[in-house]
Amino acid sequence: MSAQEPSTIPAACCTLDISGAEQDRLVMMFKALGNPHRFEIIKFLVTHPGCITGDIVHFLPIAQATVSQHLKVLREAGWITGVIEGPATCYGLNEENIAWFRNKVGEIF
Repeated sequence: MSAQEPSTIPAACCTLDISGAEQDRLVMMFKALGNPHRFEIIKFLVTHPGCITGDIVHFLPIAQATVSQHLKVLREAGWITGVIEGPATCYGLNEENIAWFRNKVGEIF
């Protein structure tokens, strides 16, 4: 581009009509998935709903305490739910929050 040509800004391809608490929620969900172990946990829960921490520990090559920490992050971000059944917690995907996430990402991109 020469010094005399005006610069042009391409037309927007998407909308970024999100802010405040909704944006914070979306960012938190993205961040939670940004860790490879947490992503593997989500993948595992897709095919193994209702599993307990021990099932995930056997699946991943990390310590039980580390798995528990990752589960906490995923729960706080809204990706999973945990239901206490006796001495164990059964984990599954939080379908309502995942639907919200899909909708928001679809609106933005």
